[in-house]
Amino acid sequence: MKVLFLEPYPTEGPSSRYRVEQYVPYFEKNGITCAVRPFVSSRFYRILYKRGHYLKKIYFFMQGMVKRIFDIFTGLGSDIIFIHLEALPIGPPVIEWIFAAAGKKIIYDLDDAIYMRQASSANRMVKFLKFPSKVKTILKMSNHIITCNEYLGEFAGKFNPNVTVISTSVDTGKFFPVKKTASSGNVTIGWIGSYSTAPYLGLIKDVLLEVGEKHPFTLKIIGAGDYDIGITSAHIKVLNLAWELDSEIGQFQSLDIGLYPLPNDKWVLGKTGFKTMQYMSVGVPCVVSKVGRNEEIVKDGVNGFSAGSKKEWVDKISLLISNPDLRQKMGEEGRKTAEERFSVKANAPRYLEIFSKFKQTGL
Repeated sequence: MKVLFLEPYPTEGPSSRYRVEQYVPYFEKNGITCAVRPFVSSRFYRILYKRGHYLKKIYFFMQGMVKRIFDIFTGLGSDIIFIHLEALPIGPPVIEWIFAAAGKKIIYDLDDAIYMRQASSANRMVKFLKFPSKVKTILKMSNHIITCNEYLGEFAGKFNPNVTVISTSVDTGKFFPVKKTASSGNVTIGWIGSYSTAPYLGLIKDVLLEVGEKHPFTLKIIGAGDYDIGITSAHIKVLNLAWELDSEIGQFQSLDIGLYPLPNDKWVLGKTGFKTMQYMSVGVPCVVSKVGRNEEIVKDGVNGFSAGSKKEWVDKISLLISNPDLRQKMGEEGRKTAEERFSVKANAPRYLEIFSKFKQTGL
């Protein structure tokens, strides 16, 4: 079986890396020939969410368009077309139409509410070209849909009855706990994300300042770019570091407590809660917003803490700082959750089942 995977981002883009690329070795061991084709190159991705660089962005965009034309020919020789999010970042679903007209079997993977009109603040000029309504069209023309959560599954089910929910997964063979010396002092609290999600950290700025008054700590922020949370406190040492693919796992492992603040809106309901899973996979206890998928993943007080108010955020972060034994126990429970429900080992066979059904029945 030959499968062409069309994804928007290169390996550096988390959705492509975790929804497609980490499964490729498993698929190939099971007799599937995989061709993975990102639209955005690694060089393009390095400037994609930075302000300016317009000429370079246009050049790389055109480069991506040319590559997609060649991808059409690869797809015509493939048994299945697996489309993660969208084949093209702008315009109607032209590539998807071509494959559907050619009678190719299409699996559509949706792990974000891209049918809502959103755009990075660094690229607002292309917002009117995004065509979020094309998601409904792609859902209708696809043979099978995979979503990351039930919320997106319900949305997809309105347009296509063939829907499977498979959570974004962590390779727990790579993301694993490291031994630490438990202490109530020198605690590192961290957040790891991207430039586009960094403003969410500002939602708990006052929380962190209040916690720091009683429990001094180090705040490690990874991947926020030039976003400044604005914390100036003698009790909080702020480390604002660049995200790098090679050091990502080590950065998660370096934390004593992980944070995942989110607003309560419809866009967030389409999220997979993946940062929560990453914290759990490395045995780091986390405090997360009590919204969306987090409410399903976190069993409050057992494998993590969920918070719905400022007081809850302050109390739960403070408790973890002052109680290293609780951090250890909660981290162990989180690790179990990650291995049992959100690991590649647990979920990769489910993808293979879908591919096998196509082969056996020609669905």
